[in-house]
Amino acid sequence: MIRAKARLLTALLPMMAAACSTAGNYPSLAERDVERVSGSAEPVPGDTAPEAPAPPPASAELVTRLNGLVALAREADRQFQANRPAAERAVAAAGSRATDSWSSASVALALLETSRSSAMVALADLDNLYVNARNDAALERTPTTEAIASARDEVNGWVDAQDTVIARLSARLPG
Repeated sequence: MIRAKARLLTALLPMMAAACSTAGNYPSLAERDVERVSGSAEPVPGDTAPEAPAPPPASAELVTRLNGLVALAREADRQFQANRPAAERAVAAAGSRATDSWSSASVALALLETSRSSAMVALADLDNLYVNARNDAALERTPTTEAIASARDEVNGWVDAQDTVIARLSARLPG
């Protein structure tokens, strides 16, 4: 059965190819008159495009939210700085691993990390606001994105300083 189909296909193939190559009048592929460019488009003298309006300032609601997030991070930094001396003393006095002094130093270090967590939450919220504002503004700097960036940079500075202290104390803790 398969051989019969193969023979029939072999016999029909030249006829199908011949049908595709029939002679005829096909349109030319040369450029047509309608496709040619004509005329000139010169600007009218003294005609300038109007300037885009200035973007609106940051909304009062956004400013209030930014101030709240910065205040949250400032309070977290205040708590961090209040807990820092005790953590530094505890780490300096820490003995070998699994001693009472080492455990006390670990708890003091964990307290520092806990006091930093509120600042990190505020920073995450600011990052989210910043990304959304930049996406809405087609990646342009606007008063809204500038306000968010300013608050974000301030909080990020505190978190970076806290990270440095925690990393330094963690490295000094006997392990």
